[in-house]
Order: sequence, then structure tokens, then C-alpha cells
Amino acid sequence: MNEITVQATIQNIEPVTDFVNKHLDAIGCPMKAKMQIDVAIDELFSNIAHYAYHPETGMAVVKVDEEADPPAVCITFVDNGTPYDPLAKEDPDITLSAGERQIGGLGIYMVKKTMDDITYEYKDGQNILTIKKQL
Repeated sequence: MNEITVQATIQNIEPVTDFVNKHLDAIGCPMKAKMQIDVAIDELFSNIAHYAYHPETGMAVVKVDEEADPPAVCITFVDNGTPYDPLAKEDPDITLSAGERQIGGLGIYMVKKTMDDITYEYKDGQNILTIKKQL
């Protein structure tokens, strides 16, 4: 398993994305899946940066693992911030106009719809969120 540990700041979204993309390129990840994963990284890491340690900052670990059968990539985000399960929030009603919808939740909804699996657990003082994309 490969991992990177960085400060959970918006400025580190790009280095985290680059780190993951190097692994995706090495395993021949299709462009569509790579783009969907990049959007998921942006959403999930920005949520950690904005909310996990607010108003302070802390560290986050991003791990990349691959599975062979069927071919898939798993990306795990770990932080020691405030416990928060983004999967517990009800999905937004996308049939409503933007003005009628409640603010928030659309990014996680997009991640749920584009990834093949997403799991969350709070264990040993850590938020652990894993996304899986079949290749």
C-alpha cells in the first residue's frame, strides 16, 4: 500500500491528486475513471481541510491500494479530526431547483454516484473514509 501524509489544507489537494494519479497511471487506469477519482479526491479532501480540524489544521493520510480481481483501486482518507460520517447525511433532492435545495451534500452525492463503493468508520480516534473504483 502506498500513502502520503500531508497537512489537511486546500493547498494540498493538488499534491494529493498528483500522488494518486501517479499510481493510477502506473496501473493503466482509464481516463474516465481517473477523472471521476480526481473529482472525488477534490471533494473529500476539501471537506477534511474545511471541517475536520476547524478552526485549526491537522494532518491527513491518503492511502492508495489496488485490487486484482476484479481490477479496482481503493483510496482511503484518514484524519484525526472531529468525527463525521458524510454517508449518514441524506442525499439531496436533485429534482428540486438549486434555489429550493438545502445547501451542502451535493459533492458527497456525486462521489457516491461515481464510485463503486464508499465506506466510513470512526475507529481509534480516526475518521476513515474509503472509496473504491473498479477499473
